[in-house]
Amino acid sequence: MAIVKPSLAKGTRDFSPTEMEKRDYIFHTLKTVFTKYGYREIQTPSFENLQTLTGKYGDEGDKLIFKILNSGDYLAKAPADLLTERASTPLTPHISEKALRYDLTVPFARYVVMHQHEITLPFKRFQIQPVWRADRPQRGRYREFYQCDVDVVGSESLLNEAEFILIYHEALTNLGLMDFTIKLNNRKILSGIADVLGKPQLLVPMTVAIDKLDKIGVEGVDRELLERGFSDEDLEKLRPIMQLEGPVAVKIDQLKDTLASSAIGMRGIDEIEIVLGYVEKMTAHTDPLNRFIDLDITLARGLNYYTGCIFEVKTNEVTMGSIGGGGRYDDLTGMFGLKGLTGVGISFGADRIYDVMEELELFPTSTVQSTRVLFSNFDKLTELYALPLLQKLRGAGVAAEIYPASAKLKKQLAYADAKKIPYVVLIGEEEIQSGVFSLKDMQSGEQRKLDELKLFTFLTS
Repeated sequence: MAIVKPSLAKGTRDFSPTEMEKRDYIFHTLKTVFTKYGYREIQTPSFENLQTLTGKYGDEGDKLIFKILNSGDYLAKAPADLLTERASTPLTPHISEKALRYDLTVPFARYVVMHQHEITLPFKRFQIQPVWRADRPQRGRYREFYQCDVDVVGSESLLNEAEFILIYHEALTNLGLMDFTIKLNNRKILSGIADVLGKPQLLVPMTVAIDKLDKIGVEGVDRELLERGFSDEDLEKLRPIMQLEGPVAVKIDQLKDTLASSAIGMRGIDEIEIVLGYVEKMTAHTDPLNRFIDLDITLARGLNYYTGCIFEVKTNEVTMGSIGGGGRYDDLTGMFGLKGLTGVGISFGADRIYDVMEELELFPTSTVQSTRVLFSNFDKLTELYALPLLQKLRGAGVAAEIYPASAKLKKQLAYADAKKIPYVVLIGEEEIQSGVFSLKDMQSGEQRKLDELKLFTFLTS
């Protein structure tokens, strides 16, 4: 058999022990915050029935779903005429019944519908699992990546939106980020803007264009809007709205003047004010969050499904895209026949947060330290002598290991250094005879003698 050169599938990654410890640190920090706010973890299978996923992400999204071929001779039952046509789309349902999940949202909707008689509404869940997309791999974009979603369904209360702002702030500050912006908008405000322009039917084209303001500038947005059916007069009205400046309260006052004639637009402003009022009440005894929150009228993500508040989070400390986002949706479970169940959710971009923390050196050194002490191993006698104390330390909750075979001291110390093990217990004939161990501090290089009790006390303190 020919030797196959090992390689990774495009768009996937291996994670080293050090990288896993850092990723686990992020996930543990997020889970701790989610749990404090009453959210409980669920998991769903890595793959779903293909019919569960198709038609939920639009035509382009459907093309990015990883289909799983049926087991066995998957072509045996495929219609002969479809095989001769060599067209994959009509053939797919006959050769593939399952697919890897594309996101966590649709499986969550499926979960809620299937378990609707078991869960208690409002149902608050978080989910941290990998998803797969047959996208073109590029820097920062992978075919396999993790999503961290937090959602509550069965509640119309805007208190949920306010708590999501607090969750973002607490989670990111706990991870060490100091300068980030939680951007807010509301679908109803965007509808109100289209209303006052007299073009409610052009809401989506308008939002697609203004959402690109940061990338193509005012002139670029103007060109797109003109191409999409807006007039020069419309642009004159829209330009000052897009370029609102100042504190959130000032922006709200300006919007109230602009959208006074639009009932839906004023409802959107009212919702933003209610959310910010809740935030102010909940942070009355702490530092206010004003400097972290901004009202961004150009924020228009998820307009196909968001119906109320919209969130996006960006760090200001490094150049990076959004590290979080979400919004309110009114009919998440409608796709599976359970109508009228409103919800709101946010997501954390774990991979981007990892990159930001790496660049800013925010990971504590403790995240890359697994073993606290290594016992040396020079021969069978010293190996057997070390084993009882080794297991005693493990029983006390200390991460300890013994070098698995006799080797020269230099090699064993290099092993400890590579794994960032802070202490090495050296055991030779002298230590066995005297009952006193030599403890080496790998950082300072200092070495001292300790009996078993003192050594145990030191390593467990």
